Amino acid sequence: MPMPALVPDPAASTDDLRAAQRGDAEAFERIYRSQVGRVHLLALRLTGDPVKAEALTQDAFVRAWRKLGTFRGESALGTWLHRLTVNVFLLDDRGARRTAGREVVDNSLEQLAGARRAESLDLDDRMDLERAIAALPEGARVAFVLHDIHGYTHEEIASLSGVTASTVRVQLHRARRRLMEVLDR
Repeated sequence: MPMPALVPDPAASTDDLRAAQRGDAEAFERIYRSQVGRVHLLALRLTGDPVKAEALTQDAFVRAWRKLGTFRGESALGTWLHRLTVNVFLLDDRGARRTAGREVVDNSLEQLAGARRAESLDLDDRMDLERAIAALPEGARVAFVLHDIHGYTHEEIASLSGVTASTVRVQLHRARRRLMEVLDR
């Protein structure tokens, strides 16, 4: 069976991708090194906790290694890893709830940072924003991160998280309102 055509990803060479799909661990390690920063940042934003983010990052790459053969190249590898990371987070979160009973959209950052563009935010402002996002309640944080930072639609978030699109809209509204309150202080 011939290998499917791969969409070029500037961070991971096609040769490394094909080799990793055939089981080459060194090629996968090169892919890991090129993608781990983006995956970890997403994990940190989703969890709001550096320890949980590290575990989520590792879980996502373990799952990626196991499922790399299913990657058909219809999107960039980074996009595929992003979706996989979100799915790992949501699956883990659902499991935890059962057990316990429980690239950046500039417009949102402009609103939240006093109409300053994301590129002009200084390090303190970025840290304040990251801390404020991490402090959001989980549903609001997930809705905000997936919608306003990573560009998912309300319907996609609802489908991924097992809630209605209107619930996502309410959580997103609450997240934005809370972030504006915190950042205006």
